[in-house]
Amino acid sequence: MATTQNAGKKRRGSEPEGSVATGNGVAPDTSANGAAEAGATEAVATNGVAALTRDAGELLDLYVKMADIRAFEEGTSKGFRTGKIGGYLHTYIGQEAVATGFLDAHRKGDKVITAYRDHAHAILLGSDPKAVMAELYGKGTGLVAGKGGSMHLFDAANDMMGGYGIVGGHIPLGVGMAYALRYQGTDNIVQLYLGDGAIHNGAFHEAANLAGLWGKEGMNPCLFILENNKYGMGTSVERATAMTDLSAKFDSYGIEHEDVDGMELEAVLDCAHRVTARVRETGKPYAVEVQTYRIAPHGAADFLERYRTKDEVKEWRLRDPLGLLEQRLLDVGAVAEGRLAEIKANAKRLADEAIAFAEESPEPAIEELHTDVYA
Repeated sequence: MATTQNAGKKRRGSEPEGSVATGNGVAPDTSANGAAEAGATEAVATNGVAALTRDAGELLDLYVKMADIRAFEEGTSKGFRTGKIGGYLHTYIGQEAVATGFLDAHRKGDKVITAYRDHAHAILLGSDPKAVMAELYGKGTGLVAGKGGSMHLFDAANDMMGGYGIVGGHIPLGVGMAYALRYQGTDNIVQLYLGDGAIHNGAFHEAANLAGLWGKEGMNPCLFILENNKYGMGTSVERATAMTDLSAKFDSYGIEHEDVDGMELEAVLDCAHRVTARVRETGKPYAVEVQTYRIAPHGAADFLERYRTKDEVKEWRLRDPLGLLEQRLLDVGAVAEGRLAEIKANAKRLADEAIAFAEESPEPAIEELHTDVYA
């Protein structure tokens, strides 16, 4: 299989491997169809299958969220191909476990800021999928009245402080937000998502330097979540930097860091809750390099993908985060095949409803040209 250039890297600033509890030896109760009841305890390892590290009902709930995101993104791809979604479109297909896992540790008042692959973050934080889809369609019922589109979702009421289309441009904003939160005397934090391509941008280095400096005084509770999906558009990490250990770049600014497998939801959850608590308590920045992969093209118009082989994508599909979680739940008897089919069908229905809402929504009123502007 196509392996990452950072496979097997030592984790720095983290607890020893194996320190996460892996169960209390109680098997979950199951319903007639084999699905674990909500709140059931994780299953004991049987027949060589490792026990779940999280509650089976919790994992099933998160699987539902991931399935909803996948169906939504597949729906947006169709909308783009039929010319109903204008501008540009970047889907989150293959990376669902990252935002799902880290945002599970989100607390009201925390701020979330990311780049242009932002649909999943908004939906996970509570934005109405219909309003998100309508925004992609440029309709007046959209999340920001049809003026932002795919790359510029914003929902402050749900702590979504924006998706940003300028590579690296949002990083100083997130670091500044983290300083403001601690200056105001709160214990809220910022989850700042960035891609592997953005880490070579000057804005990253300037902001990381300030984060490390302010963090010495406990004044920058910023959690950097570096989503390394191996390619910045069509340029591989190996062709973009001589130092392919991306998380090590945080060393220059005194920011501790570690790596996590972003295709395994359980691994992401364990990491997310632990490091979020650490940043919240200390007020110091921390960085996690998440090893992930976008199964879909960089953008919806990236049809040819000459920069990577079909075999590489095929191999990575074997580590599709939804497929891995499905198999884990099936292996421990936490869910039945029929229940998984129901979840997928419902996710498709919700996506179709969002598309119908977007298609039926009116265009923005002409007066919107003069709203939300500075001058």
